[in-house]
Amino acid sequence: MKADYKNWVPKGLLYLLGLFALLLYSITILLLCATIDSNTKVLSAVLSLAVAILLTAIFLHMFRMYRAFSYNGNRKLSKQIVDGLAGCIDIPENGLVLDVGCGSGALTIALAKRNPTAKVIGIDRWGREYASFSKNLCENNAKAEGVQNTEFISGDAVKLDFPDEVFDAVTSNYVYHNIIGINRDDLLMETLRLLKKGGRFAIHDIFSESKYGNMPVFIERLKKMGYENVKLVDTTNGIFMTKKEASMYNLRHSAILYGKK
Repeated sequence: MKADYKNWVPKGLLYLLGLFALLLYSITILLLCATIDSNTKVLSAVLSLAVAILLTAIFLHMFRMYRAFSYNGNRKLSKQIVDGLAGCIDIPENGLVLDVGCGSGALTIALAKRNPTAKVIGIDRWGREYASFSKNLCENNAKAEGVQNTEFISGDAVKLDFPDEVFDAVTSNYVYHNIIGINRDDLLMETLRLLKKGGRFAIHDIFSESKYGNMPVFIERLKKMGYENVKLVDTTNGIFMTKKEASMYNLRHSAILYGKK
């Protein structure tokens, strides 16, 4: 049995894009070959071809991302990010860790493998964004990886069903920027309230100003509240990816928000 962490680029989407592009190319050819000679025919053929070319461009871009993020490809960008983030978190012996938005369980399992005495809980609202991710998939991946110190629970980052100050570490990977309808400062504080005094956090996300507002101001707010060593570390400068890759895969402003409570 082999772990299957899926791909955030749905394979079904690639099939649909390719299928519709081929269909439009076929329609274009049929229109051009039709015996009817009219401006409408020419206009329809031009529009069909234009949309087909656009879909082809989108398909090629998505396919390139699919290959880059695949755990079975050459680049394995997802694996590099997950393993890198798992190595960034200082977890005490027998610690309790929370991974918010665990998806297919990759980060939860990576943390569990690196910290065999810790218990790592992964939560997610499976099926809301990525239909291929599920609790059952996470549990099967944990079995495939031979780890037993994980637990997967259905939950929502907007309102986490845990009491204050119960975790030794909290982490997340590319989750919060997808959540709409809530101030992201409040979203982060909802996660940080779960940390014990002295607990660590490492949250990897796209911290653009359009999504998060003024992060230096938020960091200063945390410091005034007593949080220590709070910093935002750019991960597009070779830590996880290059600047070119970040731009190519829409991951500009990727960074890790580190700190200690």
